Amino acid sequence: MVATGPRSTNASRARTGSATIVAVSAEAHRKPRKQGLEHFIKFVRDLPEPTPRALFRQLEEHGYRGQDAARRAVCLMAYRHVRRIKRIYIDGVDRTELPRKSNFLLAGPTGSGKTFLVEALFQKILRIPTALVDITTYSETGYVGQDPSTILTRLLHAADDNPMLAAIGVVCLDELDKIASGQNNAIFAGAGTTKDVTGMGVQRELLKMLETSEVVVPLELGHATYADHVVMSTADIAFVACGAFSGFHQIARRRSAREALGFGREPLSGADPDAIAVGFTAEQVENVANFQAYGFLPELIARFTRIVPFQALDAATLKDILRADVVQRMIREFKAEGFALDIDDGVLDYIVAAALRKETGARGLAASLTRQLEDVAFESFGAEAPSDGAGTGPTVRVRVVAGELDVSLS
Repeated sequence: MVATGPRSTNASRARTGSATIVAVSAEAHRKPRKQGLEHFIKFVRDLPEPTPRALFRQLEEHGYRGQDAARRAVCLMAYRHVRRIKRIYIDGVDRTELPRKSNFLLAGPTGSGKTFLVEALFQKILRIPTALVDITTYSETGYVGQDPSTILTRLLHAADDNPMLAAIGVVCLDELDKIASGQNNAIFAGAGTTKDVTGMGVQRELLKMLETSEVVVPLELGHATYADHVVMSTADIAFVACGAFSGFHQIARRRSAREALGFGREPLSGADPDAIAVGFTAEQVENVANFQAYGFLPELIARFTRIVPFQALDAATLKDILRADVVQRMIREFKAEGFALDIDDGVLDYIVAAALRKETGARGLAASLTRQLEDVAFESFGAEAPSDGAGTGPTVRVRVVAGELDVSLS
């Protein structure tokens, strides 16, 4: 017999009330989703569509110098990425009728402008959601370190937590060369230690991510498996990896050598094997076996549509960067402290020559100039700058005297 007393009536009302609450809650969640879709379509429609040549010029306006061949390739890739997104989401073209997304690998010496190119092009010019990720902090799922799936969490945060915007964004995997397999065959206590959780393990995790796949992405950075998550497709996410690949040229040259033993042998020729600022040739980077010898899975390298070699910056390019960027920043800083900064043109040549000797590229320019100005800045900054009576402060002059930099305050 079924009870029909007050308790069953109250229970029925409770169920009806909870159903109403659920319906209201579902309706409340349905409206933001519609607004999110409208915002997404507007965002895609408003994306700028400059030509590859226009992007090339705009990079120079943002202070980028040199690497003409690499810059042309990446500008074309950026243009294709935007056009592909617009054709899919605005024109309604079937994704199967379009070329697949492009993943690029930028390989070249330190200080050659790889990461800055991605940042300036995608973040500043095209304003696409872009995540700059240091890949060295990640480890294979289940081990101490960040889970590779949180790479897309960073992209989600760059897109203001909008999964639809994140799904058309760009991920820059910086320092990719640092996850090369160490090929550790050491044995401790009779057990092999060949588990490479930060090298080969991360490479395996990246395989499906770089392809078109559905990835479970945590909404927050952390290690909790029960945290909220969202499923994102990587079908329209472009991955751009950057790495210096120190020692790569030695491996490539050794593999292509035809040196023999005995009489009549021809010694290996080429650049200094210990050199740092060495660019790569197209033949070296297009040979996947070279990357395999370096410690990378061939399957991972094959997922990059294009491998773009970067060259070490020459003296003229370094001087242009020094004059247009580093010196101007220094002048503005000294002006804010009440001083004028006067740097002779010979000083620029001196600093560029020092950067070339150190093989640090554009990164070494600011370090050299900052070190030379440390003493006068330490003594003068923060104190009331004396005036010459005309309303102007003292001048810090930097000159080259007897082959050394001379800094004077007058």
